[in-house]
Amino acid sequence: MSLEARIATTAPSVQVRAFEERDRAAWDAFVIAHPEGTFFHRIGWRAIFAEEFGLKPRYLVAMRGDGIAGVLPLVHQKSILFGNALIAAPFCVEGGPLAHDDDARRALDDAAQRIFAETRADYLEFRSRKASREGWLARRELYATFRRPISADHEANLKDIPRKQRAVVRKSLTSGLKSEVDESAARLYRVYSESVRNLGTPVFARRYFERLKAVFGADCDIVVVLDEGEPVSAVLNFYFNKAVLPYYGGGTIGARRNGANDFLYWEVMRRAADRGCRLFDFGRSKAGTGAFAFKHNWGFEPEWLEYEYRLKSGDALPEKNPNNPKFALLIEAWKRLPLPVANALGPLLVKGLG
Repeated sequence: MSLEARIATTAPSVQVRAFEERDRAAWDAFVIAHPEGTFFHRIGWRAIFAEEFGLKPRYLVAMRGDGIAGVLPLVHQKSILFGNALIAAPFCVEGGPLAHDDDARRALDDAAQRIFAETRADYLEFRSRKASREGWLARRELYATFRRPISADHEANLKDIPRKQRAVVRKSLTSGLKSEVDESAARLYRVYSESVRNLGTPVFARRYFERLKAVFGADCDIVVVLDEGEPVSAVLNFYFNKAVLPYYGGGTIGARRNGANDFLYWEVMRRAADRGCRLFDFGRSKAGTGAFAFKHNWGFEPEWLEYEYRLKSGDALPEKNPNNPKFALLIEAWKRLPLPVANALGPLLVKGLG
């Protein structure tokens, strides 16, 4: 019997066990109904982590009687290059425990720490929006998310963009650019892989984007911008509880000619408003980056994420991000790789990142 299956209560009437396939519908129903639930808590990620990245999900369910009282999308991510970690959840903005009450939350916390000891991981990371756990370390002011309401009125949404950026968007609307929604990830991958190579970042396999679309269906789409028929900018979007989250996006060098990246995100906002979304979540960015500045220029204020960590005794907070000086030479070398080489090597490295 696995450790998760043996973990018992830390509070009366709450019991934690490993996720089972029979929990699938109830898990997602709990996440959708929970006020702190996010797209990244959805159960569809579990198979993606296992099958696309070769990681080991250790998803936990807190039960009270026959009903779910809490969930934790915990994943064991082990890499020779990037270390041994338990994360809720890798490749995601958020993923910490969701619980009905403090008893269920403490039960999930205790269960996760038992698995932390069992796996001998270097650290346990909860990607929390706000830190709340006594005795845990919190990292603040590295990553921020950017969110604000949108309405059904396109002109009102346009007016909510600061004047200077609004002028850029308006100009892009007269430049002859076109947007389309793609069923295939082919054009997204073509654009995105070039964009992240230019940033010095390994790219995912194309099949990962295809899998996201297949798993999440209508709650995931791809918007591509064409300049004279040529794809120059593209983004894969998630939809959750009337919010749109542009998540994997990028542009080619040619995107700069007519403001294609500005046009892209306006088109995402416009299309999302038409499908009933009332929140635009611009996603996570690191402080001091171009993406951070771009979102701020659109009038979005940063909301700092407060990720929480349990570490081995004496260990420092992990620095698995491009700001770590030890990655500087690798990043610069990666930028110079021919695109086919970067696309071949990227998926072999990326599963240890995120």
